[in-house]
Amino acid sequence: MTEPTASPPQSCQPIPWIGYAFFVIVLIGTFVLGMLAVSVAERRAQHVTRNFVHEIGPAEMDASVWGRNFPRQYESWRATQLETPATKYGGGRHGPLGDYLRLFPDYVVLFAGYGFSVQYRQARGHWYSVEDVTNTLRISENSSAACWYCKSPDAPRLIREMGLEAFKATNFHDLKDQITHSISCYDCHDPTTLELRPARPSIQAGFRSHGNDWNNLTHQEKRSAACAQCHSTYYFAEGTGIVTFPWSQGLSIENIEAHFRANSYADWVHPISGVPMVKVRHADYELYTTSLHYARNVSCADCHAPYKTEGATKFSDHRFRTPLSDISGTCAVCHRWSEADTRRQVELIQDRVREVRDRGAEMLVRAHFDIAACMEVGATDEELTAVREELRYAQMHWNFVATSNGMGFHAPQESVRILATALDRAAQVRIASAQILARHGHTGEVLYPDVSSLTRARAVVTQFLSDERPSLLNRD
Repeated sequence: MTEPTASPPQSCQPIPWIGYAFFVIVLIGTFVLGMLAVSVAERRAQHVTRNFVHEIGPAEMDASVWGRNFPRQYESWRATQLETPATKYGGGRHGPLGDYLRLFPDYVVLFAGYGFSVQYRQARGHWYSVEDVTNTLRISENSSAACWYCKSPDAPRLIREMGLEAFKATNFHDLKDQITHSISCYDCHDPTTLELRPARPSIQAGFRSHGNDWNNLTHQEKRSAACAQCHSTYYFAEGTGIVTFPWSQGLSIENIEAHFRANSYADWVHPISGVPMVKVRHADYELYTTSLHYARNVSCADCHAPYKTEGATKFSDHRFRTPLSDISGTCAVCHRWSEADTRRQVELIQDRVREVRDRGAEMLVRAHFDIAACMEVGATDEELTAVREELRYAQMHWNFVATSNGMGFHAPQESVRILATALDRAAQVRIASAQILARHGHTGEVLYPDVSSLTRARAVVTQFLSDERPSLLNRD
């Protein structure tokens, strides 16, 4: 048999283009790594070297001095004097959204006898903090200097110089010449290290009151807590008048209710119902800490002072405006939706919160008039103690959401829960009032005054503030 002939060995010929492709890939990779190294080096140098062109003094209140070293931050802060485009529930101050009492006449009744029924306007940017508090109608000739507390970095300076109690005891108008700088750099940053720190003593006392401490917070938590210096609720402690955060039991509305149940504090007594009221003030921080965003470690600054990049320089935009003014730089960082879809979803959430808030306001107004009707038939203070107490805290719950910025968006589920609780408790007050009326022989309707406009609401409140309380009983 013939043996098969072996095939000659095949030579391994290299494919010509592989070498060129490898060379190109290596070249591109080298270029990318080089650019990355340069970027990292520039950012590291920017972070490490704090060579100030101009020295910042330890008590420097003037933002323009800080701006010599941080021009981008300073220019964005200066932009807080500009009116931002109006959104459905905020933004531009002028127009119907600027005057809450004209837009929501129920507020005139709910805050009757207190400054917020006289004037209640949407806040403007930080640039205007001194100007606006000076000109608000809520300031009287007897107002305390404590009303300066959150309006200027000069306030914590004067507190250090005068002492907290002496500062509080001073008349608001006596410090006008010494308070000239609006909210700016010094309020949140240490002039030497630039670290976030609270300039005001009350927030540190607030954290300590429920077993926490500013120094225990992470940097990201401080980016919210710095805002909490002023965007939290507070009251003027009885006996001292010192600005105090009601956080001894915690930050939730139930915790804050427990704090006030432990004492007899009241901001004022409601002239219609005789209820000793507590005014919740912009509880933005407390409400936000209950949100999914906060649980996911998103800070207030991420949305209201987002990071921006110019070349190799990263800085925070200090305009502190609604995120809807810059959706691509705020919401779109995490949410891959179109701007139109984002705005639609935000407004849908706000619409639903607004619906429950308005229903709660109407129920609370009726509850105040129901108690007034009980007073008219001769119900005693002893009979009315429980219903007044319940109305006090029903309105506190409602106000916790209603006075916060963002129309509930900071914590939508919690906002609706709190408003629903307020609505239910106000309904219970009305049921109890009807039972008291019946015990006194009145089973007819209560004649609720027309408070559907600012003018009508003010006319009704004026009657109750005078000796000419209108009759609310249908005696037919």
